[in-house]
Order: sequence, then C-alpha cells, then structure tokens
Amino acid sequence: MPSLLSVNVGMPKNVPWEGRTVHTGVWKYPVEGPVMARRTNLDGDGQGDRAGHGGEQRAVMVYQIDSYRHWQQHFGRDDFEHGQFGENFTIDGLPDDEVCVGDRYRIGEAEFEVTQPRVTCYRVGMRLGEPELPALLVSHHRPGFYLRVIQEGHVQAGDEIVRTRTGPGALSVTEIDALLYLPDRDIEKLRLALDIPALSPGWQGSFRDLLKEAEETGDGAASPAAQAAWAGFRELRVAEVVHESEAVSSISLKAADGSRLPPALAGQYLTLRIPGAGEPEPVRSYSLSSAPGSDPYRISVKHEPHGVASGYLTTRLRPGAVLDAAAPRGDFVLQEGDGPVLLISAGIGVTPVLAMLHQLADARSEREVWWIHGARSPREHPLAAEAHSLLAALPRATEHVFYSAVKPRRAGDGQATSGRLSRDGLAALGIPADASAYVCGPASFMADMKDALTASGLEEEDIHFELFGALPSINPGLTGEARAEPHPPTGLAGTGPTVTFARSGISTPFRDTEGSLLELAEACDVPARWSCRTGVCHTCVTPVLSGAVSYEPDPLEAPPEGQVLICCSRPTGTEIVLDM
Repeated sequence: MPSLLSVNVGMPKNVPWEGRTVHTGVWKYPVEGPVMARRTNLDGDGQGDRAGHGGEQRAVMVYQIDSYRHWQQHFGRDDFEHGQFGENFTIDGLPDDEVCVGDRYRIGEAEFEVTQPRVTCYRVGMRLGEPELPALLVSHHRPGFYLRVIQEGHVQAGDEIVRTRTGPGALSVTEIDALLYLPDRDIEKLRLALDIPALSPGWQGSFRDLLKEAEETGDGAASPAAQAAWAGFRELRVAEVVHESEAVSSISLKAADGSRLPPALAGQYLTLRIPGAGEPEPVRSYSLSSAPGSDPYRISVKHEPHGVASGYLTTRLRPGAVLDAAAPRGDFVLQEGDGPVLLISAGIGVTPVLAMLHQLADARSEREVWWIHGARSPREHPLAAEAHSLLAALPRATEHVFYSAVKPRRAGDGQATSGRLSRDGLAALGIPADASAYVCGPASFMADMKDALTASGLEEEDIHFELFGALPSINPGLTGEARAEPHPPTGLAGTGPTVTFARSGISTPFRDTEGSLLELAEACDVPARWSCRTGVCHTCVTPVLSGAVSYEPDPLEAPPEGQVLICCSRPTGTEIVLDM
C-alpha cells in the first residue's frame, strides 16, 4: 500500500546565488503531526514564484522515495533529507510511470487529483547543489507531480494513500512530461492529453500550441514566421532615403547582387550590420514598414539622441551604400481571421503595424480595422499620410490619432485628439471585445495598453506585442532589483569569438570566465530569457542571426534551426550575433 512518509513545508526566502538574489520556497522541511491541506496550499507552506508553482492547480508537490534512492546512487551522495527536492509530500510508491494525470487519491482526511508533472526549474538544482538536475529529472523520467486539493482535510506522515478514481486517457506523468520536454512527440498523445479535464490550464495551453504548430507546419517544423530566408548576413544596397519627418527617415534596400529579395511578412524586422557607423560595426534591428512581399524592403528609422547607428542612418547614409542584413525575422505578424483588428502604436512603433495595414489594404479586407496611434504632434507623426490613404481604402476602418503636445488637428476624416494615448484614452474608445490587437511602442506604453485591452474584454492570447530594443527578461524567482542598461562587461576583456547582442547594441569578445552565452549576457546586463538554465525548457531559446555554438551539457531537445539555447552554449568560430 502506498503511504505518505513525510509532510514538508517551508516559506519563501531570499537566497544568494551566482551574484543574484533568488526568492524561492524550494527549501522544504518535515513537520510533525497533522497538517491542513487547503485549496491552494498546505498550512505553513509558500512559493516564491507563483507563476510556476503553487495555486489551486499546483497546491501540493509530490516526490517518491524511490527517486531519492535513484539520485543518491547517481550522484554518489547519502545526505538527502525529506523535502530536499522541494516536495510537500515524500511518498513510498506511486512511481511517475504508473500515476496518471486525472487520478484521484485519498490521503488522511483529504482527497487530491493529479494535475501535471513538476515544472522543470533551475531552483531544484540550486537546492541540491546539482545544476544539471532539472534536465536529468526529465531525461531520467523522474519529475514528480503536482496535486489539486479536491476535499480539504488534515494529512500527516504515516497516512495510507488510496486511489479513488482513475483519470481518463491513461497518460502517465512520465508520458505527459515527455510530450512537453522531449523530442519526437506523439501527436495523437498530444490530442489525448488535451482531452484530460484535470490537466492544468498552463500545460493545456502549451500542448495546444505544440499541436497547432505540428498541424500547420508538418510535425513540428518551423513556422513561416520563424523560417529565415537566408543564413547569416548578406549585402543589401541602399536604393533611396526619404525624410518622413524631423527625426524619421525611411530607407529602401535592394539586394546588392540584383536578385529579387524573398518576401517578408508584415510585422517582421531586419537586423543590420552598419559599416561606417563605428567600431566595432554596430548591429541594430529595425521593423519593416513596407507592404509584405515588397522589393525593395523599407525600414523607417528614428534619429535617437547620441544614437550611433540611427544617427548614421538618418544623417549620413546615401543611396548606393551597402549594409549587411540578416533575413527578415519575427513572429509579430498579422494572424488570419475575420474578426476586428486593432493596430495600436506610439511614436516610431508605427512601423510594423503600418506594414500590417498595407497587408489589409492590399487584400481589400472586410475586417473591422481600428488604427490607433499616439505622437507628440503632427510634425512628429511620420508616415501619417500613408496610413490615412491606406485606411481610406478599407470599408470598415476607424482612425484615432492622439497628439500629446499640441491642440488636436484633424487629418481628413480621422479623429485627432489632444492628450497622450493612455490607458483611459484607449478604454474610452469603445473598442470591440472580440478583436485581435497588435501593439508596438515603448514598454510603459504597452503595459498601459495591455491593461486597457484586458479591461475592455480582450483575451490575453489575442493581444500581440512588439517591443523595440531588448526583450524583457524571463528570470523566474529573481527579486525585482533595478536593472542597469546593457553595457560591455567589466573587468578584463575576453579573447574568444565576438558576441553581438543585436537588440541591446552590445558587441564584446567571449570570456572563458563565462561558462555560457547566458552568463555573458548577464555580465552585460542584457535582458535574458531563461527558466531552467540546463537546456531543457523553451524560454531559453534565442534566435541566432549568424555564427554557431557548442553545448555543454547537450540539450534534451535540439532547438529549431536558426536558434540556440543560451543557457548551456558557448560560441564557436570568430563571431556570433544573437537577437537579444
């Protein structure tokens, strides 16, 4: 008979780690006597990162004593104690390859339901001092699992564990875990998993995305938005430079060899290496502002104060000059559908949504299109006439322009409004709740727009963002300390391959003191997007524009072509350019 060996709890605390502070509740310790199991937690227990742990779907974490024995042998250790793997229940029995999602168990006075495997997370490796453990939990098929509390009640060490119901689908915890984290997914099992009501919403969402990608592109091939039209950089020649406003210039680019450029999707961006602008040659990314499929490509660049690249492009660049360009990339692209579309931008953030407006106008779309833009004044409103002309070609278009620095002025039939395009201003427009929204602008602007859109009834999955500059960090558990602007690393310069973080505008030689590209990014305060640090999760994947890497340890699943796992890779060759 399976039994409960130990009940373990612990409150979150700040733990120093690799020069950072992590707020985590992974330190759990056994408690004597009965403990109350409530809907979202055990009494006396807490989680530091509620996005990945805790809550109703993950109220109780379970790990088996047999897995303890496995890891003791694997690591050659004998110092493990109950709770050391971050679990609330240390149990005898119920191996991961026999327990199924949806199974229900009575323990003491309470009843529980299995909802998902453990979320693969670097903190369990932190807790044991074994950084590769998160990947090993998956590859050794020993993740453990979470429980939802069906009936609250007291539990204590020594309680028997009795199964009260078998889950539908008969997919074990091990099988569910492999569907998310391991290659060669069984598509039919993905469909079967989505029919299990007990599977937590987060895992359902991940499986829906994986299934959609497999069905659209053929068993997991890269989507059209993710496929690069060419590898590395190629030469593009400047065909024309047009001054759109006091600070913005549009630059048209053709293939230097005279060939036709591959079509780009509306909303994608170009990454340029700009000879003549400085040493090392700066690398920057700019959204395409032209219609999808256009040849030449067009970017529209704002002259930023003290901007090395933008200053050169807007004041010194002339037709005939040659720039190096990576292929158009980005998944901020207009989705198919017949529902309303909101194109929302501020300042130079107009460029990718203008390309989407071109797509809608070229197709004579019957969709309801809302064009909502914020600028300081008409003189600082680039591409306004072009946007207004495109809107005039759409039968169901609505235009709202907000000028923050001057009194309103109408542009044709569009509405010009004084004041900044704010959360309240957007909410007052009465936007349709069944719309899909595409938002581009500064980070604070997009945060305001997200709040207003969700308050207006839009679903989060229908709100799409493009942020100029570095993407926000995904660093679960790190305390919210102020982050510096990206900069070259302090200390001695490296002697390895040159690493360029394109979105952050940083180029620096790789240093042997950094064990991975992630560690170099952190040394430069380049916002890094990671979760596990062991090559097992998908948030560590970063597009690589040119160059190659080696891995240590090898990732459980190789990233798609054109992307790398920064958490466990080092550059090879002479240079690598990352979209960070």
